[in-house]
Amino acid sequence: MSAPHIKVIAPGPLTTLQDAGRHGWRHVGVAHAGALDPDSAALANRLVGNTGNEAVLEYTLTGPTLAFDSPLRIALCGALTDALHVAVDGTRTAVGHGRPVELPPGQLRIGRLRLGIRGWLAVASGFDVPEVLGSRSTDLRGGFGGLDGRALARGDALVLRAPSGVAAEVPSQPAWWVEFDDPLPAETLIRYLPSSHPAAMRLDASHWQVDPRSNRQGLRLHGHALEVAPGDIISAAVAPGTIQLPPDGRPIVLLADAQTTGGYPRLGHVAAVDMPRLAQLAPGMPLRWQAVDAHQSRALWQARRAQWRRLMCLLDERLSTL
Repeated sequence: MSAPHIKVIAPGPLTTLQDAGRHGWRHVGVAHAGALDPDSAALANRLVGNTGNEAVLEYTLTGPTLAFDSPLRIALCGALTDALHVAVDGTRTAVGHGRPVELPPGQLRIGRLRLGIRGWLAVASGFDVPEVLGSRSTDLRGGFGGLDGRALARGDALVLRAPSGVAAEVPSQPAWWVEFDDPLPAETLIRYLPSSHPAAMRLDASHWQVDPRSNRQGLRLHGHALEVAPGDIISAAVAPGTIQLPPDGRPIVLLADAQTTGGYPRLGHVAAVDMPRLAQLAPGMPLRWQAVDAHQSRALWQARRAQWRRLMCLLDERLSTL
């Protein structure tokens, strides 16, 4: 008997396997990787009953189309999308967001994303891919982890860690749903801790847009260029959230796949509470900056974790009724 698996019919523009990322390896040049919004990935796992840090699918702009020949329990979190289950007999059923959904064999078609550009799909029992340096995340720059260190491609087979235990003959999903973050406003506010660089406090004086060249390594900004003083810069450690000022004066915010050192001046660091927002910013979207101090950043983060704990208590009550 073969292990349960999911076949990739269409991968979407960029779909990768990600978990919470790699910890403790940056000193030897290994990127963190991992889901760009770890809370959305964790919420999806919680909804399907996964414990721990199971890998999920992270998709960008448009989700994948997947085929499976045994029932599944799945959950979609992150940006909204029009997802559809197509049964073997051709019956079509809309698949809800932010809830556990049990599906009979057929296809899951995840369409274009709305009010954000990234979503996360968890499957009960998780994907059976080996851990590399303590994580199942795909490192696209390093070419390891996830599924052969690359994005999903048409024809791939994603093996599941165990049978789902689901016996659905028709799609089944509750009427309720949960969301952790509100959809992004028309202009997103990103808070940051400025460095001592002369241009750091001028970052919030201008309005910026997301440059189309952005990717999982860094979010490039387009706007009125900041002044860059000439001079040699000594390379130093950087991390996801570091704001760099390249020679063209338009900042780059490093994201999960960021390199471990950089030689550009550093304007500061994004407050941890706002890192998930960066994951949902589409090319051309406006954003503005607001400087905060370490105390404010810590308070914002603690408030977010308290909100998370309240949501988990509510979710446990809802899941116990299924």
